[in-house]
Amino acid sequence: MAAAPSPAPPRILLAGDAHGRLHQLFKRVKSVNQSTGPFHALLCVGQFFPPEAAEGDSPPGDVADYLEGRAAVPIPTYFTGDYGPTAPRLLSKAAADARGFNPGGIEICPNLFWLRGSALFNLHGLSVAYLSGRKGLGGPGCYSQDDVDALRALAEEPGIVDLFLTNEWPAGVVDGADTSKVPPQVLDPQGYDPVVAELVAEIKPRYHIAGTKGIFYAREPYVNDSSPHVTRFIGLANVGNKEKQKFIHAISPTPASTMSSADIHARPPNATLSPYAAPAKSVHVEDTPKRPAESTDLQYWRYDVKRQRQGQTDGSLLCFKYTSSGSCPRGSKCNFRHDEEAREHCQRNVCFDFLNKGKCERGPECRFAHSLTEEAAARDAKPRSERRRVESSCWFCLSSPDVESHLVISIGDGYYCALAKGPLVPDHVLVIPVEHFPTTIAMPVEPEAELRRYKDSLGKYFEKRGKAAVYFEWVSQQSRHANLQAVPVPLSKATNVKKIFHLAAQRLGFEFSVVNPDGDANQGRELLRSQYDGKSGLFYVELPDGTLLLHIIDSGEKFPAQFGREVLAGLLSMADRADWRNCKLSKEEEVKMVDDFKQGFREFDPAE
Repeated sequence: MAAAPSPAPPRILLAGDAHGRLHQLFKRVKSVNQSTGPFHALLCVGQFFPPEAAEGDSPPGDVADYLEGRAAVPIPTYFTGDYGPTAPRLLSKAAADARGFNPGGIEICPNLFWLRGSALFNLHGLSVAYLSGRKGLGGPGCYSQDDVDALRALAEEPGIVDLFLTNEWPAGVVDGADTSKVPPQVLDPQGYDPVVAELVAEIKPRYHIAGTKGIFYAREPYVNDSSPHVTRFIGLANVGNKEKQKFIHAISPTPASTMSSADIHARPPNATLSPYAAPAKSVHVEDTPKRPAESTDLQYWRYDVKRQRQGQTDGSLLCFKYTSSGSCPRGSKCNFRHDEEAREHCQRNVCFDFLNKGKCERGPECRFAHSLTEEAAARDAKPRSERRRVESSCWFCLSSPDVESHLVISIGDGYYCALAKGPLVPDHVLVIPVEHFPTTIAMPVEPEAELRRYKDSLGKYFEKRGKAAVYFEWVSQQSRHANLQAVPVPLSKATNVKKIFHLAAQRLGFEFSVVNPDGDANQGRELLRSQYDGKSGLFYVELPDGTLLLHIIDSGEKFPAQFGREVLAGLLSMADRADWRNCKLSKEEEVKMVDDFKQGFREFDPAE
C-alpha cells in the first residue's frame, strides 16, 4: 500500500507598507488568490495605517470600511506596523478588549489580526516570530526593550524559526551581497535598524521579511553562523507606490519541523556568508524538534520524582497521583503501581509513606494515620480532619483534585515550582511548599536550603535570557498555601525595581523597611524567619541585588492583594496585565508554555 502523500506546504502572501490603502491591497489579494491561489494567509510588514490623520472622529478612509463592517478582509491577514497618527485611536478598543497573551494576534475585525509586541506563533505549521512597531523613543507604535528581550530569549530555544517579521530593515543586510544591480534606495542608510540586525543574527530565521524602505529587494540567501540552514531576506515596497515596485510577494515554504535534515542543510549556489557580525550570545540550534511533554520520563509528584530519577521503576511502588486522586494521566505507561486497595486506605487518611514503605519518617508529626484498620485510622486522623478538608480544596496542594498539575515544572522534597496561572510574563514562576503552609518564612529549617537551590537555579535560567528575578510574597490572615512569586525582568530594568516599589509604597501611604542593607538574600530571609511572629500580615520583595524590602501590614490596613504584580506590571509597561484574571490562557497554551520552560530549565533544575 502506497504511503500517504505529504501535505502541501502552506501558501503565504507577503505585503509591504499598506499606509491605509486597504481597498487597493485587498483588491490585489483577491486577484492573486483567484488566479494562483488559494493562499492561507497574508502577512503585512511596514506601516499599516495612514501616514496622516483624517479630520473628524471617524476612522480614516479604507480602514473604516473594514473596522465598521462595510467591507470584508478576503483572507486571514496579520500586520505588525501598528503606528502612524491614527493607529492609537484605531487600536485602542482592540487593546482594551484583549485578554491574556495573544501571540497569534488580536482580531480587530473579522480576518484582520494585530501582531502586538513580539512573540512566536504557529501559522499552518510554520513557526512565525515578529517584532511589532518600529525603533523610537517609546510609546505607541514603538517596540520596547521587553519586546526585544523576549525575542532574544526565544533565540535560545531549540527549533528553527521559519519566518521573522519586522517593519524596518536590518542594518548591514546588504554586506557581502551583489549590489551592482540593486536600486539606489537599498544603499541609502535611512530605514535600517541595528537592533533588528542583532535579533535576526540571533534568531536565524529561514525567511526575514521587512518593509519601510519603499522598495522591493530579495537578497541572495546567506549562511548562518552555527546553524545548518540559510536565511532569505525579502524587503517589500509600499502598497500602490508610483514606481510600480513590487509590494506583494508569494512564498510556499515547507515548515522546518517537517523537513529532512538534507533539505535543511541544502545551500543554494548563490548563497553568501552572513552579513552580520557574530551575535554576542552563543545560540544553540538543534535540528531535532522539542521533545513533547508526553515523552518525558518523570512523574511530577513529590513521592515519585526521586525514584523515577534514580531508576527505581520496577512497578512495586505506588503511584502517588493515582493513590491520592484515583486517576493518573500516564495510564498504563505509568512506572508505578495503581492499587485500588491503597486508594481506599488513602481516602481514610492513611499516610502515603506508610502505605508505600510500611513506615513514615515524620512519625508523630505526620498529619495522617499510620494504621490500616478503620478504627485506628479514624482515631489518628480525627484531630487533623478539618485541615485535611481545607487541603482537599487547595489549588496548591499536590494531592488536591483542584491542583492544575500541568503547570508543574519541577518537584523537590520540600518545594515545587509551577508556572503562574495567568502569568504576568511567560516565565512567571511560583515556588510553592509541598506541605500546606501559609507562608514560606514559617516553613521548617530543612526545606529552606532547597528553596535557596531553586532560587539559584531560577537565577541562572533567567540570567541566560538576559533577565533577573524579582521575588515577592504576601502573607495575610487569609493566606492558605504559600507561594513565593518569581517574575523575571530585563537586566536593563533591574536597577529600577527598588525605586518603583518605594514609589508605589509612598502612594499607598507607607514606607518599606530594609531587612538586609548588605544585600545578602539568604541572611535577609533568616532575619525574616527569626522575626516573624506567625500572626502579623506582611509583604516583602527581594530585589535583583538581594536586598529585601519589608512592610508589616496593620490589622486594619487594606493592602492590595496583587500589589507586587501591579508594581511590576507598571515597571514592564504592562498595565493591562496587572490582574491575573485578564491573562488567562487556554490549557493548550499553558501546556506549551510549560514544555518550553522545562526545555530551557532542565540544565539548571536542582530536582533533576
